[in-house]
Amino acid sequence: MHLKIGILNGPNLNMLGKREVAIYGNNSFEEYFLELKKTFPSIDLEYFQSNIEGILIDKLQEWKDTKDGIIINAAAYTHTSIAIADCLAYIQKPIVEVHITNIYSRENFRHHSYLSPYCKGVIVGLGLAGYKYAIEYLIEYFRNN
Repeated sequence: MHLKIGILNGPNLNMLGKREVAIYGNNSFEEYFLELKKTFPSIDLEYFQSNIEGILIDKLQEWKDTKDGIIINAAAYTHTSIAIADCLAYIQKPIVEVHITNIYSRENFRHHSYLSPYCKGVIVGLGLAGYKYAIEYLIEYFRNN
């Protein structure tokens, strides 16, 4: 089984390792992504990050035809972007929503996700390991479907 999985990160996640280290840790996502590639050598993983909503949508539209599954951490856009939700609605691929922090222990406005209805599942508050668990889920999903 040769899976192609895209990992899409939204605004400010390019600052991991520098921003609010007590909350997000001191590893950049690029460093963690290298670990993921070593952990899953048989999976074709691609990573993309943007702070711009339209660019994230462009990438999702591209991945609709080139990826088997998608992992998305839209960051603050999770709670505000109907446009990203609309895009996820028509992708018709398994999508896993990931949040590094526990969004339910943070501000009230973070408790609602416009994206969750279009995702197979949501992994919240498990740090960067949430991406690893999302990959493991997608592997299992394709093994059984």
